[in-house]
Amino acid sequence: MAPMTSLGEEMHALVERLYPLCRSITGDGVRATLDIVGEYLPLEVHEVPTGTQVLDWTVPQEWNIRDAYVADAAGNRVVDFAASSLHVLGYSVPIAATMPLEELRGHLHTLPDRPSWVPYRTSYYKPEWGFCLAQEVLDALPEGEYEVCVDSTLADGHLTYAEHVVPGQVAEEVIVSCHVCHPALANDNMAGVAVATFLARELAGRTPYYTYRFLFAPGTIGAITWLARNKERIERVKHGLVLACAGDSGQVTYKQSRRGDAEIDRVLRHVLATSDRPHEIKEFTPYGYDERQFCSPGFDLGVGSLTRTPYAGYPEYHTSADNPDFVSPEAMEDTLAVCREAFAVLDRNRRYLNLSPYGEPQLGRRGLYEALGGRSDTREAQMAMLWVLSMSDGEHGLLDVAERSGLPFDTVATAADALCGAGLIKA
Repeated sequence: MAPMTSLGEEMHALVERLYPLCRSITGDGVRATLDIVGEYLPLEVHEVPTGTQVLDWTVPQEWNIRDAYVADAAGNRVVDFAASSLHVLGYSVPIAATMPLEELRGHLHTLPDRPSWVPYRTSYYKPEWGFCLAQEVLDALPEGEYEVCVDSTLADGHLTYAEHVVPGQVAEEVIVSCHVCHPALANDNMAGVAVATFLARELAGRTPYYTYRFLFAPGTIGAITWLARNKERIERVKHGLVLACAGDSGQVTYKQSRRGDAEIDRVLRHVLATSDRPHEIKEFTPYGYDERQFCSPGFDLGVGSLTRTPYAGYPEYHTSADNPDFVSPEAMEDTLAVCREAFAVLDRNRRYLNLSPYGEPQLGRRGLYEALGGRSDTREAQMAMLWVLSMSDGEHGLLDVAERSGLPFDTVATAADALCGAGLIKA
């Protein structure tokens, strides 16, 4: 019998499968990525034609690449796209030429302070070509003529994104978004894609309160395209979370929505504060991942961002060192657990009305105290019942109760269930 694997190991295996694909904001690499995710989840894939107006942007031409290299006079490939998709500047226009190293240098990108790493660079909206390589490789190149080839196409096509919906008890939605445009970068953002995929699978195994909509889209232009095409649905979106950088060894970091007091902000603050995880809560800034699109003032959605080490906060960010060895099953499993705990609170954070609001109802004759017998936290559970009764005025939710009482949310929610069953409160 084969040994059982953990969820973390399964997510890491998915990262390893996705990592080699050459992704960009459009093209077959995105489609191949979604094909693999589609083996885990049913996806609705959308193709939006080049030239489509999406808010203040226009869907760009589609970019695909077959090969790219720099070869020396002997025909040896000193830079080879086949070895890593990071070696070519993203969205490079096609070129076939021979030129001296002096001329070629203007199209070569390196990291002088990390001489063995290859940087990730793009030129989405400016026609350009180029290569990325390790500084130590560049330093070893002799002067002379080099053959340069980028076998790519930049032509009218489509922008591709996908959705997976987990139906809930209500039509109000929680958006979970991750980006699928980065090539050969494991933490940013294949770890986020893997966590989102397994989170969706978990939610599909039960009927959550909210409807959960998972978006797998290229960064920036993908979220903008989704928002432009779903204006009629925006009012349904009550909460949201952007997942990225989900697999490194850093502490969990939550970046709040633009509002700062959205329910998702309060939930993540509570979940992280009552856990034993090292963590950081960061204020919103209009720079980062797609939370800045969802939080733009015209939409002003309650969408925060969950990462471990945030973007640009670790040396390996946007380099060849962000490989599958950089992310761990344990870190991804912990990120998944934070999402699981947060959404459990979000789904149970109902408001209740005390049906016996004049004086304290007699709990003993309803068997509520006896129902708590044998619990190690009997006193805490009793206090939770009193707090829920006190704050069940139709205006306060269970998270309000947990925050004000200092009691664990799960204890408060369990108390509410017991009181509801006894007919003392109603949702």
